[in-house]
Amino acid sequence: MSRKQAVEGAAQYFDSGEFRADLARRVAFPTESQDPERAEVLHRYLAEEITPSVERLGCTARIVDNPVPGGGPFLVAHRHEDDSLPTLLTYGHGDVVRGHEAQWRSGLDPWRITVEGDRWYGRGTADNKGQHTINLAALEQVLAARGGELGFNLKVLLDMGEETGSPGLTEVCADLADELRADLLIASDGCRVAAQRPTLFLGSRGAVNFSLRVRLRDSAYHSGNWGGLLRNPASVLANALASMVDSRGALLVQGLRPESIPESVRAALADIAVDGGPGSPEIDADWGEPGLSPSERVFGWNTLEVLAFTSGTPHAPVNAIPGSAEAHCQLRFVVGTDWRDAERILREHLDEHGFPMVEVEVSSGVAATRLDPESEWVRWALDSLRTTTGGDPALLPNLGGTLPNDAFADVLGLPTIWVPHSYPACAQHAPDEHVLGSLSREALQIMAGLFWDFAEIHR
Repeated sequence: MSRKQAVEGAAQYFDSGEFRADLARRVAFPTESQDPERAEVLHRYLAEEITPSVERLGCTARIVDNPVPGGGPFLVAHRHEDDSLPTLLTYGHGDVVRGHEAQWRSGLDPWRITVEGDRWYGRGTADNKGQHTINLAALEQVLAARGGELGFNLKVLLDMGEETGSPGLTEVCADLADELRADLLIASDGCRVAAQRPTLFLGSRGAVNFSLRVRLRDSAYHSGNWGGLLRNPASVLANALASMVDSRGALLVQGLRPESIPESVRAALADIAVDGGPGSPEIDADWGEPGLSPSERVFGWNTLEVLAFTSGTPHAPVNAIPGSAEAHCQLRFVVGTDWRDAERILREHLDEHGFPMVEVEVSSGVAATRLDPESEWVRWALDSLRTTTGGDPALLPNLGGTLPNDAFADVLGLPTIWVPHSYPACAQHAPDEHVLGSLSREALQIMAGLFWDFAEIHR
């Protein structure tokens, strides 16, 4: 019984073809949570695939209906070994975005794994079926290496609606807070900073989506007859946006800017290079908050992005002043931002800058979360990854994107550590999504080592 045995067992699971077989079977389920007609498939995935997998771990499992109408189901599973042992909660999601079969390259099928060299194509290979398949298999290897015991208590939560914003997740965590109580969350989603560099992240930036509208008239008016006499809503809205984001992309709304970057976050980001790999866009060195490194701009600061802007008829313009204009925007923000009051802050900013005619409507928001990079849990996890790989893992205080980590960090009050098993160029959410075989093999070993080391904490 040894750590080495668990890690080698994880590699053998990959080399034997078992990982490919398990993942192929799961990819074949078209678990598109954005399609209401797939509701039965979401349930079958939990019943036919995940329940047997967690039962092999000695868990008792059940499927929990979503308290939000139309939301996907959840699976909750438990293995209790002893009250004196630490308890681990792990999370993943079994739903995927739409397959968009017609958009995939010739010879590829989103519901079938196709291996081309190191790339394994299929919808969900990267997000998230490959990732939770790795974690569940690594737990099995630890169980086998320890002679039928994990050495800790285990709780598993699988979400079938993450790609639609995880409706019901916070409610389920609140309702089942006692049942899901644990000492630590270890989960996997998102991607490494680079394919060759194992990564930890401790939370995610939050997001607020909102719309700005200028509605001045019910119809358009001839620009030759009325130009210079009628306020143009597109010009008004463009100037309103310019008061919020300057010409180099820096956020100007004072109430939505971070006060500073904590020193522990700045230190963690000091050796992080932002590089999406082949096919990624070149970073604009003169864009974003002045004085910050690229990693600080995307992981340690707030940004406001204009996602869409419309006025008139863009595809068939006419010589007329439009009656209205609208922009759809998104604030990505770090911990400490007063995001719940974003609508009031935006309203006050626009009024102060002479734009009372611009309407503000916030449509959605998700909290930012971040475990302190100096936490003992973080040092422990980094040490575990170093032991397994012999290299220096990357530490991100939080993702630049957004995950439903607030359900665990805020609702359940857990320290949260995420170990992603994908890489930036994996094409998640796009045609030709894939995972790297070499990365998956290493990830299996990393997670077997990490779960083994969790069992050693109180020994």
